[in-house]
Order: sequence, then structure tokens, then C-alpha cells
Amino acid sequence: MSRATAFWVESPGVGALRTSEIAEPGPGDVLVRTQFTGISRGTESLVFRGEVPESERDRMRAPFQQGALPAPVAYGYLNVGLVERGPAELAGRTVFTLFPHQSAFVVPRGAVVPVPSDVPARRAVLAGTVETAVNILWDAAPLVGDRVSIVGAGMIGTAVARLARAIPGVDVVVVDVDPEKRAVCERLGAAFATPGDAPRDRDLVIDTSGSEDGLQLALESAAVEGEVVEASWFGDRVVALRLGGAFHARRLTIRSSQVGMVSPRRRGTRGAGDRLALALELLRDDAFDALLTGSSSWRDLPAVMAAIASGQLPGLCHTIDWRDAG
Repeated sequence: MSRATAFWVESPGVGALRTSEIAEPGPGDVLVRTQFTGISRGTESLVFRGEVPESERDRMRAPFQQGALPAPVAYGYLNVGLVERGPAELAGRTVFTLFPHQSAFVVPRGAVVPVPSDVPARRAVLAGTVETAVNILWDAAPLVGDRVSIVGAGMIGTAVARLARAIPGVDVVVVDVDPEKRAVCERLGAAFATPGDAPRDRDLVIDTSGSEDGLQLALESAAVEGEVVEASWFGDRVVALRLGGAFHARRLTIRSSQVGMVSPRRRGTRGAGDRLALALELLRDDAFDALLTGSSSWRDLPAVMAAIASGQLPGLCHTIDWRDAG
């Protein structure tokens, strides 16, 4: 067996680097040497803080999670690396894998998806984010000419905005409490508004804010018989909404979207692998580099994860560089 360095949540709010043993790859396996991992701010912050409800711990398992929620656990799913050993058609290829933060690992050949040659490795960590955005839009199904608001300019919200703006005639506005997100949204080709200036009477509103106030604003922004797609996740937090007033009179709908299952609109023709491959193809668009707002060495990962989970390190996708890990 060889050894690798891995990040573990030792207890809620405490992370550490561990040495892990890696088994020899079998005939149907690949050995991957990690180049970059990405931190999924919303979900990984909930995991780091120990806020995943007990009822959801099995459903929330990452594909290659080690340990069990709440802790100790090795959790993550945005990994880009190089195939060091495996089938000839994959040898030396850059691949995306739903693997946690670890310097090297062995997985079945079917668990890796080749990254297109014209997609930089660091940008490719966004594959999971863009895959989620694809699923949200499959669920939401915006129409030509729709007025679409996205509440929350985080990784998911901005990725949804970039994809939605390509639909002919669609008016996309991203709403966020942080005015500094305006520059990112403009780089992605989407309009920006603060909550006080959020447009009303929107045909479709997608909430990715992860906040009670954001979901309430989404309801207030929807047109008569409009739909709100709730794409964020609240962990074990209780969310209170004001459903009096015009909620019933305007015949509004709230519907959830979650990436764990392919949208029912496409489940008969597409699998999760097809959805992920599509996301990697969409990442040929270099505008997605606007989502890459920070980078750190693997050595600093415990401190970085703590700073992100506490809100002390703002931004969108923070990547971890593993290229000099042993």
C-alpha cells in the first residue's frame, strides 16, 4: 500500500490532515493523483459545523465519503486529478471525480470523467457546481422570454445565471445582499440587484441563498401564479415564512430542487453520468473563471475550511492546490 494526505473533519468545527493508506489498483481501477479540489461552501460548511440533521445523514453521504456524519468524516466531491495508473485510454488524462480532499486515491474506472482538453484543471473543479445548475434548470424549465430572478449570488446561483442567460429573450437578474457580487454577475452576463431593488412580477424565481430572508424575498418577487424553485439547503435550521398576505391570492408555488436525483423531466433519458459530462462540456466557457475567487495550499486546508465555515473568508469557489503533495 502507498500513502496519501487527506482532510478530515475530526469533530464539529475542527479539521485536520491525516495520512491515509491507498490500496493497489485492481484491473478495473484507476490511481488518480489530485491536482485541485474545490470547497462547496454551502454543503461543506454545514458538514464542518456538524449541522446535518440526523435524519438526512445517510442521504447526504458523499459518493466516496470516509467515516460517518457528523464526525469524524472525510467529506467532499469536487476533485480534479491526473490518472497515474489505469486503462491505456485514461493514462495521463485529467479527470473529474466526486472524491473528497485527498492527495491521491484509487477508484473504479467508471467513477472518473475525463475533462475536455480545453478546460483548465482548476476550472474543472466547478463541474459539480455546474452539474447542480443544470439540474436546477431542468427542474425549473424556464421558457423563452421569461423574467427570471436568482436570489443568492453564491457558487450555485451564479452558475445558474450564466446558463440561464443563454436562453433567448430571458431576462436574468441575480439578487444578493452583498453589492460586491455585482462585478462577478456582470462578468457572467447577468444583471445584479440588491434586495431593496429586486424586481417584482418575475415568471420564475430560483432561491439559492440558503437564507430565510432570501426565500421570503423570492416569494415576494414572483408574479401571479409564478413559481419559486428552492435550490438551497438549510441543514437542521428551522425556516419561518410569511405565507399570509398575497401568497394564496397570487397562487404561488414553491418547489424543491436537489442534485441527488436527476430531474424527473430528464430522468427517462439522462443519468447522473450524462449530466456530469454535460457540465464539463459547458465549462469550456471561460466566463466561469469568475467563480474561482481564492486558492490555498493543501497544507492550509484545515484553517481555510474553518474560515469559510465561520464566514471569515468570503468568496465563491475556493480551490485547494495539491500539486506539490507527496
